[in-house]
Amino acid sequence: MALEGGLMKEVGFYDALDERKVQCHVCHHHCIIGPKQRGICGVRENQKGKLYALNYGKTIATQIDPIEKKPLYHYLENTRTYSLATVGCNLHCLWCQNWRISQSPKPNKEIIGQYISPEEHINQALKHGCDSISYTYTEPTIFFEYAFDIMTLAKEKGLKNIWVSNGYMSKQVFDAIVPLLDAINIDIKGFDDDIHKKYCGCLAGPIRENIRKFHQAGIHIELTTLIVPGMNDDVKDLERIAEFIEELDPHIPWHISRMYPAWKMSDSRPTPKDIMYQAKELAKKHHIKNCHLGNI
Repeated sequence: MALEGGLMKEVGFYDALDERKVQCHVCHHHCIIGPKQRGICGVRENQKGKLYALNYGKTIATQIDPIEKKPLYHYLENTRTYSLATVGCNLHCLWCQNWRISQSPKPNKEIIGQYISPEEHINQALKHGCDSISYTYTEPTIFFEYAFDIMTLAKEKGLKNIWVSNGYMSKQVFDAIVPLLDAINIDIKGFDDDIHKKYCGCLAGPIRENIRKFHQAGIHIELTTLIVPGMNDDVKDLERIAEFIEELDPHIPWHISRMYPAWKMSDSRPTPKDIMYQAKELAKKHHIKNCHLGNI
């Protein structure tokens, strides 16, 4: 049931526990949330033993983008996509380029944004001649209920649905979106759990597993690795990513992106170009057909 003009919605994927606690099942964190508390994402709150998405309908950003900006270089080339986001994220990557909106609700801060109905998003996409809608800028998993409603309408109107994601969604969300999803770009930040836990607050294994599942489901996939100096720029780690892509499908495009200082790594240095070129050589070594360098 939508509340407050559609600005809050009880979520579907959660369990009620003892003492009015709830367990969210939207992403792989499966947060156990006490009364009046929120999950790691900052936008799902336990109110009297029920779990609500506080960001439903509260759009923080819309933009008409070239689809290559997602980045998707091998899907609907040379078309425009209608991009949208709400605030919040289930990770906290220290170099986040969009931290002002991804991290703004944490901890327990106001959920900012302008209410835009799913129907209005569809109307705007069609008005501007877009072929697709992209759920992007922050993590679409944490505005899943809103995204799902828009995706359903988009499919009815012949628009393609695209997610730009960290890949940390739960099985429940995966199963719900696959019938509506046409393409996805997933961040593959590194290979080891240690890197993900230290810098992002997650595990690497579930992301790789979701990548495999999207591929098996026939969803168009492209992968992005932002190379962060001192974090995932070890050649051995990059080679393990290349090996993973080769084993899964060497035709999956791999975008290797240069990091510029941001948020908690604002004192860092941009990724040296030579590391970028080394990564591209690793892609060639492992027979990856389409490797693209970004932000150079």
